[in-house]
Amino acid sequence: MPSSRNAALFDRAQAVIPGGVNSPVRAFRAVGGTPRFIHRAQGAYLFDVEGTRFIDYIGSWGPMILGHGHPAVLEAVVAAARDGLSFGAPTEREVELAEEILQLVPSMDQLRLVSSGTEAAMSALRLARGATGRKLIVKFEGCYHGHADALLVKAGSGLATFGHPTSAGVPEEVARHTVVLEYNNVEALEAAFALRGEQIACVMIEPICGNMNFVRASVPFMKRLRELCTEHGSLLVFDEVMTGFRVALGGAQSLYAALIPGFAPDISVFGKVIGGGMPLAAFGARRDVMRHLAPLGAVYQAGTLSGNPVATACGLATLREIRRPGFFEELSACTQALVTGLRTAAAEAGVPLAADSEGGMFGFFFAEALPQNYGQVMASDSARFNRFFHAMLARGVYLAPAMYEACFVSAAHSDQDLQASLEAARAALRC
Repeated sequence: MPSSRNAALFDRAQAVIPGGVNSPVRAFRAVGGTPRFIHRAQGAYLFDVEGTRFIDYIGSWGPMILGHGHPAVLEAVVAAARDGLSFGAPTEREVELAEEILQLVPSMDQLRLVSSGTEAAMSALRLARGATGRKLIVKFEGCYHGHADALLVKAGSGLATFGHPTSAGVPEEVARHTVVLEYNNVEALEAAFALRGEQIACVMIEPICGNMNFVRASVPFMKRLRELCTEHGSLLVFDEVMTGFRVALGGAQSLYAALIPGFAPDISVFGKVIGGGMPLAAFGARRDVMRHLAPLGAVYQAGTLSGNPVATACGLATLREIRRPGFFEELSACTQALVTGLRTAAAEAGVPLAADSEGGMFGFFFAEALPQNYGQVMASDSARFNRFFHAMLARGVYLAPAMYEACFVSAAHSDQDLQASLEAARAALRC
């Protein structure tokens, strides 16, 4: 049960903030109950306002790949803050961060720093439309690219119909330019391009979805997507806000490039890890695409806090730490050990559970097999997930408070943390 302090704070918050939270999933609406108000974090742990410690598998929804309060990151942030919090002018550090990212992602020649994943995805869409002179965009059901109007759209009744807004305040006139397809469905993809290929400015995709838990695009699906975009002159936009520098040092695109000869997206969107926990994101592409962006071209984008000196210090320190040889091998092994342990515990309890991971990102479903699309995710056992979530929380393990969200392991998680988590899972699976 939540403490009286958490409940009291939630009551106060609901009086002054819609739903009591500043991002909807934090409200625990999907799982029920009262959210925990976090006071501080250190390493692999969160501590709420009552001092209760939780093993943290949210990691601020991905950025905290080193864990909370890493000494090198803190040192860089404090030093940057002493020099100034914001200038509204260029700094050397933003150039250094851009160079660091471009070294790791060869599909991009240039990038633009912004302040959030939503801003980066929205700007990437505008760039794609400006570069191609086309209006239509394609996305996939279950992929989340932020809350820009054109991306809050669900599927129509068929390929020839317009999409429909999933949020009030999104005009039908905006939604009509977005086509929504089923993830991992090659036939639907081919049909959409056959019908409207010459109108499609871009296709935006999460290569590994983190907002329908953890669902990865199959290699045949991704290969065909790349072929169709090339054939029709459409730009392939990789949303790596969540997967970038989290599933591999070169992002998810490096995993597909290793399996598909010559594979590369046209535009890439990054966030979370590149900011190390501070508000920072980016979008980038080949030079011939980026030349359309102001002040060089006619596609306008700007931001007062873009390239913020404290955020860039945090992100640069984080990226330099994760470039250490063996970092991702160790992180992947830790994540795989946790996922394997969850599968084993579920099998021992006679509970259907499918799980998957890549790098420091993982997900699990109370289902017989890993889902391949949003419909299959929706068919998994949500009631059991809700029971499991609360049972784990009561045992000091903080998972994502919705079955549609991926989870994250950091370099700060120890073997003892994993064993404690699996011991809690064995008990929670009996609930």
